[in-house]
Amino acid sequence: MSTPESQLTASTGPPAAASLGTLQRRAWLLALWVAVTCVILIGPVVRFIRHALTNDNASHSILIPAISAWVLYAERRRIFTSLGSDIRTALAFFLAGLLAAAVAFFSGSHWSTLNQLSLYVFALLLLWVAGFAFLFGQQSMRNASFPLYFLLFTIPFPDFLLGKSIYFLQRGSAEISALFFDWTGVPVLRDGFVFHLPRVSIEVARECSGIRSSIALLILAILVAHFYLRTFWKKVLLIVAGLFVMILKNGVRIVTLTLLASYVDPAWLYGNLHHDGGVVFFLLGLALLAPLVWLLERSEPRSAAVS
Repeated sequence: MSTPESQLTASTGPPAAASLGTLQRRAWLLALWVAVTCVILIGPVVRFIRHALTNDNASHSILIPAISAWVLYAERRRIFTSLGSDIRTALAFFLAGLLAAAVAFFSGSHWSTLNQLSLYVFALLLLWVAGFAFLFGQQSMRNASFPLYFLLFTIPFPDFLLGKSIYFLQRGSAEISALFFDWTGVPVLRDGFVFHLPRVSIEVARECSGIRSSIALLILAILVAHFYLRTFWKKVLLIVAGLFVMILKNGVRIVTLTLLASYVDPAWLYGNLHHDGGVVFFLLGLALLAPLVWLLERSEPRSAAVS
């Protein structure tokens, strides 16, 4: 019996030529749909690219669609087990996308530029998902839930969420820094986010929240949890650990710079490690997470491990 063109073979074997051709054609149609929607919303897309390239808090967002596309490609044998067309879901996402774009357009004079841009990007993502549902069907939608949800990281943080995220990191970094100062026995007087030491005083300001490297670390933890862990609670544990390490590594950064400035040279507070040292402490965060990843992955059932 011949295999229908709309079916793919089991994920353990290579897809049939006809099925592979069908998948490739639909993938190109999806790419065309993505391009068309970007042209339709060219103004917000240009503003989004400019925002991502010039704002440290959003520098990750421009990479997210490419990462989601890579996940779709890497897991194509599991995701596209059968092809169809879910017109009802596609229409729902399409109308939701149009509604979000309309709200963003007519709210220009009432919302901040960032909030409006966030809604435009959300509308664009809804239109992309509509195209995916129409071209690949309900089963593929369910199988591709991770890369589709992952696209939400593309949306620039709106004002209220950005402020709360920065405050969370700022407050957490201050608490961890205070704990480290206590452990080291360094005499310090704390006044909220300000720490007074014998030779220097430092403030854990919004700029010290480390949000850029923290977001990168969280995104990496989510990707590692998806690819290397199959048990739900282990995924949650790793992501929660990633949230904790976000704050921990920033506290280590603050205490390290403060102690160097206090006991070696105050210039450490103005040097390269302060302004460009995020990569160093990002790598420290990875080093702290690596043993947990190894332990959790090692405890996974062999049959459930990702090959």
